[in-house]
Amino acid sequence: MPAFLSVSRLIDSVSQFIGKTADYMVLFCCLISAGNATVRYLFNYSSNGWLEIQWYLFAYIVVLGAAHTLRNNEHVRVDLIYGSVSDKARIWIDIIGLIVFLIPACFFLAYLCWPYFVIAFQQGEISANAGGLIRWPVKLILFAGFALLVLQGISELIKRVAALSGYIQLETKYEKPLQ
Repeated sequence: MPAFLSVSRLIDSVSQFIGKTADYMVLFCCLISAGNATVRYLFNYSSNGWLEIQWYLFAYIVVLGAAHTLRNNEHVRVDLIYGSVSDKARIWIDIIGLIVFLIPACFFLAYLCWPYFVIAFQQGEISANAGGLIRWPVKLILFAGFALLVLQGISELIKRVAALSGYIQLETKYEKPLQ
């Protein structure tokens, strides 16, 4: 189990690094948006490339930040019974959800995204918009996001099994979002 926990810590550190990078991408996205709006209104000039880089950054923020969100236990849950059961039952619910839903679904989605990236890369696909950007980076981000979610799901699975085995203490408290 200690070797698995080492792997889990490595995956967690990668997810944390990419998640922190996604935090900065929010700032870059805002600066690009503000700069683009300023140039458009002051100089009556705009470029589709600036608009597209914003949604590339948004894709980075959302898709690659998802693993960081899972690592921090801040993802969306359907809280029908999770909040009213014991810690051990919560761990089992998480294990079943990871094995049955998250890991297979994200693995399948990564598998589906890979050919789209490869084709876009090989063909040098470019946006149809005038001044648009190359498309393969954002398609790679889709693949990488799902692949990172698979890895983070494996990390979470390792931590839950370790908690059930008594190797670590795991915080299972989940706070429902304010509505």
